[in-house]
Amino acid sequence: MMNAEPSQSAAPGAKLLRMGIRRRVLAYACLGACVGAGSVAAGGQIQQPRPAPQPAHAMTAREVIERMGTSLAVTPPADTVDTIKAGDAATVVTGIATTFTPTMAVLRKAVADGENLIITHEPSFYNHRDDPALFANDPVYGEKIAYIRAHHLVLFRLHDGWHLRQPDGIAEGWVHKAGWDGFRKPGEQFFFTLPPTTLEALAQSLQTSFGARIVRVVGDPRMKVTNVAYRPGASGEEKQVRALERGDVEVLVAGESSEWETVEYVRDAMLQGRSKALILLGHDTSEEIGMETCAVWLRTLLPGLRVEYVPAGEPYWLPEHPVAAR
Repeated sequence: MMNAEPSQSAAPGAKLLRMGIRRRVLAYACLGACVGAGSVAAGGQIQQPRPAPQPAHAMTAREVIERMGTSLAVTPPADTVDTIKAGDAATVVTGIATTFTPTMAVLRKAVADGENLIITHEPSFYNHRDDPALFANDPVYGEKIAYIRAHHLVLFRLHDGWHLRQPDGIAEGWVHKAGWDGFRKPGEQFFFTLPPTTLEALAQSLQTSFGARIVRVVGDPRMKVTNVAYRPGASGEEKQVRALERGDVEVLVAGESSEWETVEYVRDAMLQGRSKALILLGHDTSEEIGMETCAVWLRTLLPGLRVEYVPAGEPYWLPEHPVAAR
């Protein structure tokens, strides 16, 4: 997705918000950039921020990101999304929170625990490139960025680099949580030979292991299952279908899929009598635990800093099992 140009007619306060978000630090290249010094209150007025607390072990966000890049030793794509999304690269880090996505609940928890660098796997502002153009005058976006500024937070996205890591940082955490470490096919990272089970039992096992409220399944619940593929997040139709085309794959476990794509492919395969099935865990459930793995890695990389894993949690609930808002 290309960044859209902001509207020239936007209010001054909204324009300032856009300027702040678009001044970024590119990961691994460590190009310093600073967002505005003040916070934005309702109505677009600028307020002077409170002085940020200083930790005993002083490292800036830029220095933390540089150390991460050196340790990962990967080459992100030229258009990587692994950049600072909000905040000042020169901010002294008081603590780090890793998360799947920085919801307001995640941000509040980080602030309460004294953590001002948020390392998120997914976007902060509701689209892949965190482009604020759509939200120029939006109150939800405005309140969120105002909160970030008021509390001197820095939001950095670690997506491309964490997937490029060997092993894939998201997959490492998820596979361990699923209990599949010993079942990988030789030389494969995302394909497994499991003890014989049924599709229904496999789906129930994953729901229990990850504490998921909602798991969606396409296929015959009585189908015998041994060979399984895992595609985290929104890997796209091509990767999902290519996995299912393999003769040694009966079930694909994925995060999400457009319902007219892989979902209908699997339904037709089943109706043709083929042993194919799909388990959709939801994007969050299929990846979030990999950011706990990230927190463990960061604690070894940055022993002088507090690092906490803050789960965003599954957003959905079922009508018969309502969940209180966080």
